[in-house]
Amino acid sequence: MSTNEREPVKDQGYIQVYTGNGKGKTTAALGLALRAICAGKKVFMGQFIKGMVYSELNAVQWLPGLVIEQFGRDCFIRNNPTEEDTRIALQGLERAREILKAGEYDVVILDEINVALYYQLFTQEAVLALMAEKPAHVELVLTGRYAPETIMNAADLVTEMKEVKHYYTKGVNARKGIEN
Repeated sequence: MSTNEREPVKDQGYIQVYTGNGKGKTTAALGLALRAICAGKKVFMGQFIKGMVYSELNAVQWLPGLVIEQFGRDCFIRNNPTEEDTRIALQGLERAREILKAGEYDVVILDEINVALYYQLFTQEAVLALMAEKPAHVELVLTGRYAPETIMNAADLVTEMKEVKHYYTKGVNARKGIEN
């Protein structure tokens, strides 16, 4: 039974999905992480398809209770994923399963997991099984554009970020500390 079929409980962990073509999905998840850590909770963030250096990786130096692991190499979005990308993503999915099963973290964020699904690095069924195995107390957050209907239907909360206007259309590249 998914959490969205149960009566809401205040201290119950729920499943959140942040998707859409607008900016802010990872940023929203990091904001939730900050709020949780400031409340004394432990947070694990697994970043799928990301293997480059992003500014948020430095947060672990200042935020006890935050762990970030990357399950990717370079950003392959401009190319096709390789067998190595698939292997790393599958290892990341298994690591996420281990983290959830242990129940040590109050919040588990699987950043860009929806994009990994879009590129078929693993199956929707595997992610749905992971969602179903979530311990009751854990808040699970899945980010990334292209969230499949099946994932959104299994979630308790879905937020769609919609791009209305963005300065990258004027040639502004990702800026350190803002977009990366």
